[in-house]
Amino acid sequence: MKDIVFCSNNCFVLYSAAVQAKSSENKESVPSLPQSPMKERPPKAFHQYSNNISTLDVHCLPQLQEKVSPPSSPPIMFPPAFEAAKVEAKPDELKVTVKLKPRLKAIHSLEDCRPPSKKWKGMKWKKWSIQIVIPKGSFKPPGEEEIDEFLKKLGTTLKPDPVPKDYRKCCFCHEEGDGLTDGPARLLNLDLDLWVHLNCALWSTEVYETQAGALINVELALRRGLQMKCMFCHKMGATSGCHRLRCTNIYHFTCAIKAQCMFFKDKTMLCPMHKPKGTHEQELSYFAVFRRVYVQRDEVRQIASIVQRGERDHTFRVGSLIFHAVGQLLPQQMQAFHSSKALFPVGYEASRLYWSMRYANRRCRYLCSIEEKDGLPLFVIKVVEQGHEDLVLTDTTPK
Repeated sequence: MKDIVFCSNNCFVLYSAAVQAKSSENKESVPSLPQSPMKERPPKAFHQYSNNISTLDVHCLPQLQEKVSPPSSPPIMFPPAFEAAKVEAKPDELKVTVKLKPRLKAIHSLEDCRPPSKKWKGMKWKKWSIQIVIPKGSFKPPGEEEIDEFLKKLGTTLKPDPVPKDYRKCCFCHEEGDGLTDGPARLLNLDLDLWVHLNCALWSTEVYETQAGALINVELALRRGLQMKCMFCHKMGATSGCHRLRCTNIYHFTCAIKAQCMFFKDKTMLCPMHKPKGTHEQELSYFAVFRRVYVQRDEVRQIASIVQRGERDHTFRVGSLIFHAVGQLLPQQMQAFHSSKALFPVGYEASRLYWSMRYANRRCRYLCSIEEKDGLPLFVIKVVEQGHEDLVLTDTTPK
């Protein structure tokens, strides 16, 4: 009896079913033959495999008893699903060689059957790469003038009109316009068309500052400065003197900084000849003033001097009201040209910007003047509005 080894349980079931079907057909067609005595061979437990690709676990394989089959029976045919198995018959033993295909090939075959996916590279997306070229040598950034010229050539920027030059001049140091914050600082009004730098006035010998920020004795320092010559620039208007006893050196504030004078926190100054060597604890090196500072002056007297001047080079303005001429009253006019609350001087002239009498949300100019008619004041209002002729309104009362 020959031993048959199966690769799997399914193979064994198929084989047993095929053997039973063949045996039933042979019994019907062929008469039974006498059984010849056969020697029983002990079952062999040794199984030999050759040319295997994958390792098989063959433990606990079933051992079947040999059944009598006619010698003329045809060879057993396995189903087509197991064509890969090759059976080699030998007189002593049966060898079965099983070749299994690797699983990866099946997976690749399935992937090959899938429909090809669309490739969007180059159509909907691309890989972005950048190359930065650094020039050799030193790079010089463009200046402000070059940038302004380039923007002007483009013509795409809106540039405001150039600021008019500031012709206001300090009556102490004679420099035009506002100075540096850490220097002469801003201009303060001293009198009619008379200006002074904040630090030029503050560091004058006679001037001191109150807690409210008022500068006192600025006019007194100006009168003295008009007679003193600066030791650095040799011009008039010097008011900052050296505080060393019997030292006559005097400077403008800006000239004192250029001459490297030493300033102290108690508002004193020493010239280069008398300043201590090295640094000092009380030395002041920063002159910026951000607090509220103004020049103390007699404003009533200033307004009177402006109004009483016959020339009209300057005007006095309060908000939207501008005074052009104050007028005058003769002795014979005093009785008729006044009321319990106001005087009506002849020749008075002022103008005001106020709401238009023709359009809403628009302003126009009103010229107000006082004239004389039949010994009584005549109030004249002239309406000046763009796009219309001047309208003149007159009445004997100001209301």
